[in-house]
Amino acid sequence: MNKTFDAIVIGGGHAGVEAAHALAAMGHNTLILSLTLDAIAFLACNPNIGGTGKGHLVKEIDALGGIMGILADKATIQTRMLNTGNGPAVQSLRAQVDKALYHRLAKAALETTPNLSILEGEATELLIENNTVKGIRTAMGDTYFAKAIILATGVYLDSRIIIGECIRETGPNGYIRSSKLSANLSRLGLSIRRFKTGTPARVLASSIDFSKMIPQYGDQGIPAFSYMTDYKVRNDYLCYLTYTNQTTHKIILDNLDKAPLYNGTISGIGPRYCPSIESKIVRFKDKERHQVFIEPEGADTTEMYVQGMSTSLPYDVQEKMLATIAGLENVKIMRYGYAIEYDCLDATEFYPTLQSKKIQGFFSAGQSNGSSGYEEAAAQGLMAGINAALYLEKREGLVLRRDQAYIGVLIDDLVTKGADEPYRMMTSRAEYRLQLRQDNADIRLTEIGRAVGLVKDDRYQKYLEHTAEIGRIQKMLSLTFSPDKIAEVFAMRGEPLPKSGLSAKDFLRRTALNADDLVKVSKEFAEVSPRALAYVETELKYEGYLEKQKREIREEARLEELALPADFDYDKVEGLLTEARQKLQKIKPLTIAQASRISGVTPADITVLIIYLKKKAAK
Repeated sequence: MNKTFDAIVIGGGHAGVEAAHALAAMGHNTLILSLTLDAIAFLACNPNIGGTGKGHLVKEIDALGGIMGILADKATIQTRMLNTGNGPAVQSLRAQVDKALYHRLAKAALETTPNLSILEGEATELLIENNTVKGIRTAMGDTYFAKAIILATGVYLDSRIIIGECIRETGPNGYIRSSKLSANLSRLGLSIRRFKTGTPARVLASSIDFSKMIPQYGDQGIPAFSYMTDYKVRNDYLCYLTYTNQTTHKIILDNLDKAPLYNGTISGIGPRYCPSIESKIVRFKDKERHQVFIEPEGADTTEMYVQGMSTSLPYDVQEKMLATIAGLENVKIMRYGYAIEYDCLDATEFYPTLQSKKIQGFFSAGQSNGSSGYEEAAAQGLMAGINAALYLEKREGLVLRRDQAYIGVLIDDLVTKGADEPYRMMTSRAEYRLQLRQDNADIRLTEIGRAVGLVKDDRYQKYLEHTAEIGRIQKMLSLTFSPDKIAEVFAMRGEPLPKSGLSAKDFLRRTALNADDLVKVSKEFAEVSPRALAYVETELKYEGYLEKQKREIREEARLEELALPADFDYDKVEGLLTEARQKLQKIKPLTIAQASRISGVTPADITVLIIYLKKKAAK
């Protein structure tokens, strides 16, 4: 096998898959090294892609030329749009996927990607010369050379599985862990942190009484994740809703002394927004019940995932507590829930390009950066892959701003603020979320993906057709309808009928009316793309709010233009508070705007920095 590559990706999870695909698709000879090929794009926890905030990430990955959306659509067995009762900014697509099929599709996608080699093996050491990567060494003693290396090890660094008193030094699902690389990274001067996550039991469908549960159907007529998907995704599987109760809670509270999370067995920090059932019962003692979703693991199995019951309690306690839940009285557990502890890096030691501040050519992405979730990992992997390719090409790195993408929010939060616990993407983290909707991800990002060389001709052609259709619809908005023509629709919606003609633009601006109503009164609009029409409608209805956000973005852009060199000496700046000086020295922000988002840096410190820069520029 060839021993020299342009780039090496360590890890075959969701971050590694996107990173390797991006590098290879951009023309670079790439090696992806996975501990086991059976774990490529493995869905170690919940069998779904997307969700609140996460669906936005998948849409953005797709718009930039990534593959998660394409894979998810092909593996979908149920799809739903979350938050439909709220505005379009927070509505998020979520798909229940066949986890085994998703893995096979991802592996096949890598196997058929030109410029990409796939190898099963364990990286144990980074080879560094003059603070620059040169290659890696494997557990078998083999050496592979590359000018860029991406760490995408997920939860496999020195990981251990914990179920009660049973502790196994292994990765998720019993897969082999990485046992030596973490120590090597520490010796190289990188900060190592210890995080924890978990997963619930999997149970046999035939042992469940679904008649005691509430069926959860998929939504009809909603879009797919990928703009490349030109078929109707599968949507014929059911999920079910049930609840815990006071008996469930009593069993858990009575056995807290056996809970690794509370008896000192677990030292890693767990995710706040995806807590174990033990944590939920302790933190929310006033709640009489908690939701439990029963979700299919795939189309070729009757194994079901017990969403909402993540736990590391002993197996016998797991059996007792599940049996108290309606519909699970006689349930048969196929896999017990477990907690997993693992090492990860401090993301504040990386630039917004995800390149290390200490080691040139070394990038990190995904849960190795302290994030949680498949989608967060894939988004970082894509950006690390793009930036590693740009680094090899000696081109300027790609950094998405917070007003450009949820991906920009995600990475900025990680490298600027850091993560004291596994980081999860949520719509509330984006201050410009009305600009960052699912429906306009391609409008925001496809040209960027095209410019770096990842968006190929077929995808770009679809984008051009979509934008052309939007332009055509916008020209049609001047069409005017007489009161007689719109009277029926207005009466049905409870809208007061105008005395004179009404333009299509003003029609769509009405709160009670929508694009479907417009189609009913106009044969011209019945012939346009529903997706493009929905986009135009949203832009019109939120025009005032969008313009207000654009003014805020322009003000923020002023600070983004004030660059700070990576080697900037903050000790020379008089008037900075000690905490601010220390934080700025550690984070090394690239702009004044990024500096302003660092915890511990006050508005007064930012004013001092701006004055210093102006004085320096004047000299």
